[in-house]
Amino acid sequence: MATMGAADTAVRSPRDYLRIYLSDHHAACRATVALGRRVLKSNEGSALGTYLADRLVPDLERDLSDLENVMRRLGFGPQRWKDAAATAAERVGRLKPNGQIRGYSPLSRVLELEGLELAITGTRAMWKTLSDVAPRDPRLVDVDFDGLIRRADEHCGELRKHHEVAVRTAFPQPA
Repeated sequence: MATMGAADTAVRSPRDYLRIYLSDHHAACRATVALGRRVLKSNEGSALGTYLADRLVPDLERDLSDLENVMRRLGFGPQRWKDAAATAAERVGRLKPNGQIRGYSPLSRVLELEGLELAITGTRAMWKTLSDVAPRDPRLVDVDFDGLIRRADEHCGELRKHHEVAVRTAFPQPA
């Protein structure tokens, strides 16, 4: 059993926890933007590609910007090492088996859409947490967390529709 070092046993303040929480979400949001851009490149010219280009990727970029604004208001900055680790994890995720040695397959689309929905669900949970914190912190009272939550819900619903199409393409009805 490993022993805990002095840093591990230090009592943290709620402010420390919030900083850690937001820097973790910042890293995840950066990776989500990268994933969204990659999925867009692989689906240009399709209905999914249009949705990604016109709505989802710009909104993912806005989520990241909105989160950075919240962090600035609270006096926090991103932790670059976490951002780098999340970016590396997103890139490693590209190496997953997709049923082909090279290139994009229908399975790639299914898995990537699931990843995007999962990431947006996590971002939604963060906005909900911050909406619960906001009434106790005057620096956050004018942030439209309800609108951010609504936007995440809309994207999850839209991604589910595209996921259904991707599933039918990847796993067609047997003849």
